[in-house]
Amino acid sequence: MTRDDLAKYLKEMYTNAKEGEQVLNIHLFGIKYGQYILKHNYKPKEIVQAAGMKVSYATEVNKGVNLSKYVALKNEAKQ
Repeated sequence: MTRDDLAKYLKEMYTNAKEGEQVLNIHLFGIKYGQYILKHNYKPKEIVQAAGMKVSYATEVNKGVNLSKYVALKNEAKQ
């Protein structure tokens, strides 16, 4: 998975989020892909920029990445 793939997934999660849950979905993106982002040394800012989103959202991605060290998504934990 490339940085551009991650950017595409981030944009999709943001765009498809329910009204008022866009930032929540950015956090979820960071949680879902956080370990992969860390393993491959991708920078949240670069992913956000590649997605064509506001650079300030990199902070929100980073929060999710940090949370990914400690939490798992419910649907993934059941698998």
